[in-house]
Amino acid sequence: MTKVFKTTLALLLVASIILAMTGCSEGKPTLKVYNWGDYIDESVLVEFEEEYGIRVIYDTYATNEDMYIKIKAGGSDYDVAFPSDYMIERMIKEDLLHEIDFNNIPNFKYISEEFKNLDYDSSNNYSVPYMWGTVGIIYNTTMVDDTVDSWDILWNEKYANQILMLDSQRDSIGITLKKLGYSLNTRDVNELEAVKDELIKQKPLVLAYVGDDVKDKMISEEAAMAVVWSGDAVYMKWQNPNLEYAIPKEGSNLWFDAMVIPKTSKNKENAELFINFMTSTDIAFKNTDYIGYSTPHVEARKLLDDELINDKTAYPSSEDLANCEVFKDLSDFLTEYDRVWTEVKAR
Repeated sequence: MTKVFKTTLALLLVASIILAMTGCSEGKPTLKVYNWGDYIDESVLVEFEEEYGIRVIYDTYATNEDMYIKIKAGGSDYDVAFPSDYMIERMIKEDLLHEIDFNNIPNFKYISEEFKNLDYDSSNNYSVPYMWGTVGIIYNTTMVDDTVDSWDILWNEKYANQILMLDSQRDSIGITLKKLGYSLNTRDVNELEAVKDELIKQKPLVLAYVGDDVKDKMISEEAAMAVVWSGDAVYMKWQNPNLEYAIPKEGSNLWFDAMVIPKTSKNKENAELFINFMTSTDIAFKNTDYIGYSTPHVEARKLLDDELINDKTAYPSSEDLANCEVFKDLSDFLTEYDRVWTEVKAR
C-alpha cells in the first residue's frame, strides 16, 4: 500500500468519524447554558442530553458582570444563566429576563419556602433558586495563630504576602465596608472613599487578587488566608484538613444564585425543561454533593452526609448570619464603585 494511499485512507476515516458524530447531533434541538466555572456536576448535562435528546452547549463565566455584559450586549443566545441576587434584580429592571411559566417547573415545590419571594425577585416570576452561601475567610490553621473572627486580620502586617483577596469589585469593597461598620449597599461617597483608603493600605500585604485559582492556592498552602465563597471553602476543606472557615463578626454577604431565562433564549420551553430537571431531587443532590455549595432544595438536603449538614461553613447558624446582608442592585451608583476599584487596582 503506497504512502499516499495510506494517507488518503486515514483522512477518509477521520472524515467519516466526524460525519458520524455530526450526524448524531444533526437535527437535535440545542440548549445553551451559561454558568459560573466549577459550579455543576457536568455528568448531569450528559444525563439531560440522554433523557431528552437535547444537545447542551455549556459555557462558563467568572463574575456576574462578565455574564451581564455578554447578555446585555446581544449577539448571544443563551437559554439559561445562573446570576446572583443583585444581578437578577438588575436584569429584571432592564427587561433582560423572561418570566418563567411555573406550570413547567413542578419541582419548584421542593425549594424551601425561605428561599422564595426574596427581595431580588419578590414574586418569584423570573428565577428558581440554585445555591446559596456566604463570603468569609478561609485560613490555614498551621500558618495562622491568631483568632480569625474579624475582617481586621486581612490587614495584619504579620501576614504580609500571605493574603489572597477576591478579584471581584463588589466582594472586596463589600467586606471592607463591613470592616468599617458600613452597609454592603452604601451609596455614601465618603464611605467609599474610606474603603478605598483601607484597600490601598492593605495592598502591600496582598499576595494576589484571585478568582477560581484561589482553591488550588489554598489547598497547596501557597497562602495563609483568603477571602472566599463558602462553597469553595467546603471543597478546600475536603482537600486539606488544615483549612478552616470563618464568617467575621462584623458580618458579610449572604448571597443567592438562581436559574433564569434570558430574553436571548430561542428555546424557552426547553429552558424550563432544563430548570425543572435541575430541581429534581436526584440532580439537585448530585450538584450540591459534587460542588459543596449549599442547596435550597429540601429533599436534596436530606440526602447529604450529616458531616456536611453539621458543617457551619455550608449551613451556618442564624447567629453566624446575624450581621450579614444581601447585595442590592446599585447599577445607578456603580460608577462610584467602579472608580474606587479602578483606583485601588492602579496603585
